[in-house]
Amino acid sequence: MNPTKRSNFDEAIIYTQILNSKTLLVVDAFTTIKYLNIQTLSVEDESRMNILHPRYSTKVISFSSNGKYFASISQDAKESKLYDTKDRKIIATVSRHQGEVSCVGIDPKNKYMFSCGDDGMIYGVDISTAQLAFTLPRHVDSVNDIAFSSEGNFVATASYDKNISIYNLSMMAPNSKLRAHSAPVMKLQFLDKNRLFSVDKKSSAIIWDLNISKVITRLQGIHDEITQTALGYENTFLFLGTKLGYILVYDLNSYELISRRYIKLSSSVTALNFDEAAKELIIATDSGDLFFYNIFENEEYFTELLREKKYALMSSCVEENPLLKYTKTSKVFDLLWDKTIQRAKEFLENSDKNSAEKLFENFIVIAAKKQIMQKLIQEYAEYDKFLMFIKNRKIALAYALANTHPFYKETKVYKVMEAEWRKTFALAKTYLLDPKLSHKAQEILMPYRGISEKTVLIQHLVQNVYVYKRFRDSLGQKEFKLSFELIRQNPFLKEYPEYKELIKYSDSLYIKAQILLGNGDTHSAIKIFRVLLDFDDFKDEAKEIILDIENRHKFFDAMESGETILAYNLLDISPILRDSEDGKRLQEQWESDIQTAAEYASGADISGIKTVLEKYLKIKSKNMDIAAVLSLCYIAQLNKAAQENTEQRIIENGIKNYILYYGLTEEIRDFFVIFQAEYPETKLNVESQIYGSMGSWRPSMIVNSILE
Repeated sequence: MNPTKRSNFDEAIIYTQILNSKTLLVVDAFTTIKYLNIQTLSVEDESRMNILHPRYSTKVISFSSNGKYFASISQDAKESKLYDTKDRKIIATVSRHQGEVSCVGIDPKNKYMFSCGDDGMIYGVDISTAQLAFTLPRHVDSVNDIAFSSEGNFVATASYDKNISIYNLSMMAPNSKLRAHSAPVMKLQFLDKNRLFSVDKKSSAIIWDLNISKVITRLQGIHDEITQTALGYENTFLFLGTKLGYILVYDLNSYELISRRYIKLSSSVTALNFDEAAKELIIATDSGDLFFYNIFENEEYFTELLREKKYALMSSCVEENPLLKYTKTSKVFDLLWDKTIQRAKEFLENSDKNSAEKLFENFIVIAAKKQIMQKLIQEYAEYDKFLMFIKNRKIALAYALANTHPFYKETKVYKVMEAEWRKTFALAKTYLLDPKLSHKAQEILMPYRGISEKTVLIQHLVQNVYVYKRFRDSLGQKEFKLSFELIRQNPFLKEYPEYKELIKYSDSLYIKAQILLGNGDTHSAIKIFRVLLDFDDFKDEAKEIILDIENRHKFFDAMESGETILAYNLLDISPILRDSEDGKRLQEQWESDIQTAAEYASGADISGIKTVLEKYLKIKSKNMDIAAVLSLCYIAQLNKAAQENTEQRIIENGIKNYILYYGLTEEIRDFFVIFQAEYPETKLNVESQIYGSMGSWRPSMIVNSILE
């Protein structure tokens, strides 16, 4: 792979970000911020901060998506600061970490700056107010990385404690804790479809399903320290940069390693980005190099080779750049190969080996294709014998040969033979149901007695003819519950055509119901879904859809009548409703209100919170979020009391009240450290107090002041 363009800077590049189609933001180890023309790589603007970052294996700097703000760890790593990029003024400072700051981040919605520390703490600063807004659940060891989902609803933190914490920023509540790594988790990357990539210090990598907080798979082939990650080409590829300068590529559909050495550089990868518009991977290194690679390098030449039928050269191109396998040209080539195989089979079915071999002339230079071709021709070596057996009605021998050569089962003559079997078997069932004709069933089935897979069906039919009759009658009367009960008790029924017709019927019902749903005819759709409740394959889904439809009607009725509490309660149990326009509007209103309440909380304004959130107090699912906001407000009240030198016993009473309501949270622990420093004579022991918990909080527990 050769770079399409490159540049070099005096210092290590520690951060890159594509601001728009024309501008690339580049930051070096001295926090010199350069704005490059993404086409020419000329520096169009530059700003020097003179903050040296001696370590940059973690996110020591982060910019907002619009480039208006950036967060940086201080040179001594004791503080993190939020800056206005334009005038370089400090907007906010976090200096509460007990130890060094390990990484920083700004969420995609540009609402919060996060500061993570070696003490396991993660502080969230509201960018609009420059105030500390909240603290995420604490890790018991250093935080190594922070990542955000693309829409900014979730934040994930990775720690030396081997755990990953997921926090829902929209709901202001912990989401889950992921535990499967046996070593400190070092890097995170959100993927699409609610997935997450993580890698630990032992280079063990995991793809998680965040819907169920479970491991989807463990990626194989990583033997180096991962320093940077990036997604590319419509979320198809995961690119991993390493300390030794390698770029690894994984397919995010199959989770297979595409290439362990896709690109090899001479120094560590320190920043990684993907430009979707240009299909370019942007790589920065600790030696100050900046490279741009077109991931589909030589695509035009690759397409030209296809036109000229130079398939061996195409194979060489793919060996040099394995991502060419994902181009349209490669898909056309695969389709051409499939058609060639199919056409070759047709020739071989007609005993025309020469024509089949001629078809493969352009492919024979590709070793893998040659092997397939040779195997196919070998498979058809006994095809004439197969035809002879069929012609001479030696059916058992024909089936035996087809089992030896599975390709024969795709031929027309085999399908005709199978159709004849189905016709014979159906006629035998008719004869067996009439005692006067049962002897005829034995006669017509006799040629199939030596065929093991047919013999099993024949034996079941003969031994259970009345079971089959009940099954057929249940289908005729549309008693599908009985049909499936008989199938459960007699699995051999699945081999009969009636079962296949039953499944086809259920599929057609499902498609019809979905069409009705799409046309807005929910009344007719529900009628069909109620029928599908009797079908095992559709029972659970039909139940969910019926419930969703009923909830949707209730929801829109609630919206019309102004029953907001019921509407919110229905939103909590129906993901479909949350995607509706009214659902989105309610969610946006809730998120806006909880954000406003958080701003009141930072100012210790309990009355403001009550005014904004009063309408949500009867919605049970909002309790945790409201409790969290009130918790922050009461912490702010305690901080304010300490700053105003309030009497010691009053603050001690406030601490006890807080613990009684919310338990021994990280926020109260942090405040207690401050309190002990300000009031060294205190004898209060927070560990011996009666604990409450956020989960047991109820609206009746709201008080105007935690100090009272």
